[in-house]
Amino acid sequence: MPGKLIIFSAPSGSGKTTIVRHLLKTVPHLGFSISATTRKPRGDQEVNGKDYYFLNKEDFEKHIDQGHFAEWEEVYDGTYYGTLKTEIERLWDIGLDVIFDVDVIGGLNLKKEYGDKAIAIYVDTPDFDKLEQRLRMRATETEEKIQQRLLKARSEQQFKHKFDEVLLNEHLEETLIRAEELVRKFAC
Repeated sequence: MPGKLIIFSAPSGSGKTTIVRHLLKTVPHLGFSISATTRKPRGDQEVNGKDYYFLNKEDFEKHIDQGHFAEWEEVYDGTYYGTLKTEIERLWDIGLDVIFDVDVIGGLNLKKEYGDKAIAIYVDTPDFDKLEQRLRMRATETEEKIQQRLLKARSEQQFKHKFDEVLLNEHLEETLIRAEELVRKFAC
């Protein structure tokens, strides 16, 4: 019997990946949905089939044409991200609820597709300067990419009211506790 979907969305640098990793360690019966992307891995930090399915643009577009994605979008010019339907089914088949770390539009599209089986949580930051600081501290992006992500973040903030919950990530420990509460309440 298929489980539920727990969607964490936010602009890059909001802390959603940190939150999702914490939940995978502390909340039983969660399985991480590995997104597909056409972007290159960030150094040795990311592993194909664990962090993302790294596809070339041609293969990604074939999956689009064949209807294999539950959601997808061209997040940045020439860079696609998406969730393969087979990834959700794989996790449901082994009895897990699926947790997502996806961009804002992807999160809303998943919520629209799966309705009441999904909870969509927007991770917000206290202010835009904090978001920029977090992106720069990563030291994984060029200045051009940072500016691109900041521009996108400004546009994504206008969608936060469309989510089921907005989780302010000001103090990480408090945020992790609140995230656990939200997930446990929805999954039970």
